[in-house]
This record gives sequence, C-alpha cells and structure tokens, in this order.
Amino acid sequence: MIKTITLGSCVYVQGQVVRTLPNGHLVVRVGEQVFTGPSVTAY
Repeated sequence: MIKTITLGSCVYVQGQVVRTLPNGHLVVRVGEQVFTGPSVTAY
C-alpha cells in the first residue's frame, strides 16, 4: 500500500508502507531510502 507522510512542516514523502510504529507514525520506503513520519490525513 502506498501512503503519504509528513517530514517537517511542508515536506511530504509518498512510498510503500513498511510498518506502523506504536506511536502511530508510518515507515515508508522510497527506492533504497526509508522515511518515518505521521500519515497525511484527508480533510
């Protein structure tokens, strides 16, 4: 599943979900890089 997360106040990363952390943040993979952050919610 592909999800979008927030890094900072205005940087977004979209990638394949690796796992969900206990604090609710997502870990996503983009190529060889892995990013962690809160999921972007729909309004």
